Amino acid sequence: MNIAVVGTGYVGLVSGTCFAETGNQVICVDINEEKVKQLRNGVLPIYEPQLDQFFERNTKAGRLSFTTDLAEAVKASDIIFLALPTPSDEDGSADLKYVLGVAEDLSKLIDHFTVVVDKSTVPVGTAEKVTQKLLDGGLSQDLFEVVSNPEFLREGVAVEDFMKPDRVVIGAETQRAQDMMRRLYQPFVRQGNPIIFMDVRSAEMTKYAANSYLAARISFMNEIANLCEVAGADVDKVRLGMGSDSRIGKRFLFPGVGYGGSCFPKDVKALVHTADQHDYEFNILKSVVSVNAKQRIRFANRILDYYNGDVAGKTFAVWGLAFKPDTDDIREAPAIDIIDMLVERGAKVTAFDPEAMANVKALKGDSISFADSMYNALEGADALVIVTEWRAFRTPNFNTIKEKLSEPIIFDGRNVYTLDQAEQNEIKYFSIGRKSILN
Repeated sequence: MNIAVVGTGYVGLVSGTCFAETGNQVICVDINEEKVKQLRNGVLPIYEPQLDQFFERNTKAGRLSFTTDLAEAVKASDIIFLALPTPSDEDGSADLKYVLGVAEDLSKLIDHFTVVVDKSTVPVGTAEKVTQKLLDGGLSQDLFEVVSNPEFLREGVAVEDFMKPDRVVIGAETQRAQDMMRRLYQPFVRQGNPIIFMDVRSAEMTKYAANSYLAARISFMNEIANLCEVAGADVDKVRLGMGSDSRIGKRFLFPGVGYGGSCFPKDVKALVHTADQHDYEFNILKSVVSVNAKQRIRFANRILDYYNGDVAGKTFAVWGLAFKPDTDDIREAPAIDIIDMLVERGAKVTAFDPEAMANVKALKGDSISFADSMYNALEGADALVIVTEWRAFRTPNFNTIKEKLSEPIIFDGRNVYTLDQAEQNEIKYFSIGRKSILN
């Protein structure tokens, strides 16, 4: 099939590359000339496992190309995906100016029946607004249909998620559009996972509902972890007991310093805003937002409390800057807020992350230092702070950690190590929802 993907951000680039992998002809469109130039030269703007392999294979085969010319892409395509930014406004609502702006452009360019797909995460009612923009621009209703096809990609495993989805959700009103979308996605569900068709508004709501529920699980477990600390329980044992219940399941029950990234924070706020628009008080989600914001502050305060509030002149080695492992994405990353709290109080920070350091350096400049390895980050540091649970951090040489730190102390925001490991290696260890080890 002939496909255009408008927007080469995380969702657009992964989607376009994976569609090309199954033999489709894909044109990705972006207004950023320099970005398109880099993509044409084989330079990916994001880190995502496996994406580079798929990208190279399909660009070489001629199935995946990049342009700044929207008209060129529209002329060559039967399905156009809108994978555009929908940033949060101050009130939490999703800003649709990019989506609606492209819809207005499309109204002047489409000259054959085209399915226009909202791939961006957009609030309920967006497809209707896109439809109206196309009609207002003079496009005949019989030349298009607007479809909702929310993405459920997890950064770090996005390629795998796209190629083998748990489900594909499609909101489409006509059989013609459903048939085109079914044909497109059939190669991705050969193992029997469902393509679920529904009305457009329900598809738009499904994306927000799924992400908000997962965010709620994370915040709930962080509250349980905080309660475990003051009540003398062990959150690891509680998590195992809960996760063994088939009604609950094991996933998203790990406590930590809170969620971040481009999806959960934005989507939860947007769903709260949608509820407010309909005069519905979504109290659970408002609490989710509050708990998440407080969790990273609580962890930073634990570090400050250990030093009686005085960290001026102290140096902290920070392992992990990305909001989660296997990505270089630092949007809403807890590490940024934690580092800011330490630096504001006079501390020095030396950070290491396998992929995200360039992005943090662009954000923070010389306000913190960066190391070329996890162990070099420890040189001259007073303590180690772990904020992202990269696999490389899971089985370190504890003797090296102890030798390089001025004091053998770890503040672990992701419960990477067991309490036994801390005790056996004679390390002072503070984690989430468990007793502290004060060797």
